[in-house]
Amino acid sequence: MKSIIIYFSRADENYGVGFLEKGNTEVVAEYIKEATNSDMFKVEPLIPYSKDYETCIKEAKERQESHNAPIKEKLPDLKEYDLIYLGSPIYWDYMPEELVTALRDADFIGKTIKPFTTHEGSGLGQVTRQIKDICKGAIVLEGLAIQGSLVKNSKDKVIEWAQKF
Repeated sequence: MKSIIIYFSRADENYGVGFLEKGNTEVVAEYIKEATNSDMFKVEPLIPYSKDYETCIKEAKERQESHNAPIKEKLPDLKEYDLIYLGSPIYWDYMPEELVTALRDADFIGKTIKPFTTHEGSGLGQVTRQIKDICKGAIVLEGLAIQGSLVKNSKDKVIEWAQKF
């Protein structure tokens, strides 16, 4: 079974964690890659978010409300993949609008999705429901939520979840 990790992650100033060289969701994605040897694709905003947390959350809220979040490049063709690990931070209970943009036009029929999130109290939020709404035809399995401030100590938990199918 061939798999890919599709994720959005933001470094810089993060809530409850401080300044990050690498975003929490990206760290979890790398743990999954180590455990599964999956391909990886990072969804990146065409217009980067501010490094300052307070400014960033205002920008993220505007993008969510307007459904306007262009991305640098489209997803790769998913035809060769059976399993998709889909990673996201939680923004007001949902995935960032850039992920919605990336997923919107892809074909998920016959694909299996394992969602994972990083958060500071929201768990999976509404991400599982959101994925089911956007990724028509996919089977969505149980997700994994990792508190951002605990990411560096969660490698074993992530690997165990990633290898379970």
